[in-house]
Amino acid sequence: MMLRRAFFKSFIACCLVWVMSLAVTPSACALGGTQPPLNQPAPNFTLPTNTGDGEISLSDYRGQWVVVYFYPKDFTSGCTLEARRFQQDLPKYQARNTQILGISADDVESHAEFCDSEGLRFPLLADVGGNVSKAYGSWLNVVSLRHTYIIDPDGMMRARFLGVKPAIHSTEVLATLDELQAA
Repeated sequence: MMLRRAFFKSFIACCLVWVMSLAVTPSACALGGTQPPLNQPAPNFTLPTNTGDGEISLSDYRGQWVVVYFYPKDFTSGCTLEARRFQQDLPKYQARNTQILGISADDVESHAEFCDSEGLRFPLLADVGGNVSKAYGSWLNVVSLRHTYIIDPDGMMRARFLGVKPAIHSTEVLATLDELQAA
């Protein structure tokens, strides 16, 4: 029953993302809105999480690097691939004192099912109203856009990736993280 529900949710989500993509130009998808400036404090947020810890705030991770990645929908093909790549590389992020936080407009229950289904061991945060996605310029009508931000241990925005390719994205983020940490 859970598998059927997950498949149905995934199918509906794919249809929604596909229909929305017909009405939006590629450049609009890549941009989404006003981006937070680099080398300035990242917009703080507090959102509910699937981990059972209640809520997570960006400020909880001061002293660590943080990769905040926004994605459209749990259980869709691109989002699943992107999450799997981050999970596959999780030990590399941990070795770099880096926390991964995934954010979408899905609710906590959907995130919990997605993490269980894919074996994800990093938090997914529920931005149901899209307020955090909007603050990061990563919102399109009813879904978060596929954008990623690297935030340093002092809470400063150091890098951004807009309109990413899920298959290679984690590798790109790790390379950029290495450059930033070496500077």
